Amino acid sequence: MSNPPIPELYPRHLDALLRESLRDTPAILVNGPRQCGKTTLVRQYEGEMAYFSLDDPGLLEAVRADPLGFVKRLDRAIIDEVQRAPQLLMALKLVIDQDRRPGRFLLTGSANLMALPQIADSLAGRIEIHTLLPLSHSELARRPNDFLQQAQAQSWSPNSPKLGQPVEIIQQVLAGGYPEMQQRTTPARRQAWARAYMATLVERDIQDIAQIDQLSQVPQLLSIVAELSGQLVNMTQIGGQIGLNSKTVDKYLGILEKLFLVRRLPAWSRNELNRLIKAPKIHFVDAGLQSTLTRLTPELVLIQRTRFGATLETWVYAELLKLLSITPETWFLSHYRDKDQVEVDFVLESALRQVIGIEVKAAASVQMSDFKGLRKLRENAGTQFVTGIVLYDGTHALPFGDGMWAIPLDRL
Repeated sequence: MSNPPIPELYPRHLDALLRESLRDTPAILVNGPRQCGKTTLVRQYEGEMAYFSLDDPGLLEAVRADPLGFVKRLDRAIIDEVQRAPQLLMALKLVIDQDRRPGRFLLTGSANLMALPQIADSLAGRIEIHTLLPLSHSELARRPNDFLQQAQAQSWSPNSPKLGQPVEIIQQVLAGGYPEMQQRTTPARRQAWARAYMATLVERDIQDIAQIDQLSQVPQLLSIVAELSGQLVNMTQIGGQIGLNSKTVDKYLGILEKLFLVRRLPAWSRNELNRLIKAPKIHFVDAGLQSTLTRLTPELVLIQRTRFGATLETWVYAELLKLLSITPETWFLSHYRDKDQVEVDFVLESALRQVIGIEVKAAASVQMSDFKGLRKLRENAGTQFVTGIVLYDGTHALPFGDGMWAIPLDRL
């Protein structure tokens, strides 16, 4: 009997940056959520480097018992799921200080290791960190992602291939970006995988990075955050629904952020001190997981279209995160909201303070009124405002004057 065909791998845009880092940096860490493709990406280098996975219980126990002894025996190595043995990072520091050849260690972690206090200082100046998130729409379509370059130059071609017919667009968004979810053939099977995935994270991975007294509350917290995705964070309100105080909610959200499940999106302001005191929004990092927790299905979207708006915004947020993770220049992502409640879903700001505003609309047509928030953002940003974009479910890039554009979602 012949073996079933192996699914074709999607090329990852991060690979080019990873190869650059291996040429001049002793240790490279590929951070990202479980099952997003980190192992597949780094095992491309297995012919050049020995491979070790700390998901192997025997190896993990040996490494925890003698981390320095383990590392000293290595010349060049890939070490997968390094967050499971944080003490290994200090051993790597000592070994790298004795031999700073570039490309010695390629690490992966399913938690944001640099946010963990015991690790943050271990490899400063010795490591370069890359974030790999679930598959982007452009990776699934096997094409480069030039959205940021086109936005800066406002060089949009008039026509664009769409994601597909409306039902296909909905399915694309609800499927998210996890490779395993993409391989499932029905929405029900995708959501079954997503539920099992999140249960595993709660039962196992949280224990790797934090001590939680009320672990049973975490699934409820995840469900609440999924319903609030794209909204301002109110710790007291969230805590009141599940019997936790605001400090505990803040702590638990921090843990979910370290696991790349959710992320807080800071507020944008021309006065940078104001950014520190303005309320952030909360977003899921994957629309497939968010829609599973909110029990949103393609059939439900067709009869309750308004519910799709928050999930579509989550999908765009994830796509922007993926875009910025492969962009060599530093860009900051935030949201805009002023005292009059005028909002812009996303603000991209470069290190040179160039500003791009992005609004998301789950509709096939765009009106001048849809640019209200973007025009207000332009007033605040002044000469540093580059362009304002309404992403919509259409086929044409349409100019609306003064740097304002309606752009098909597919361009992202």
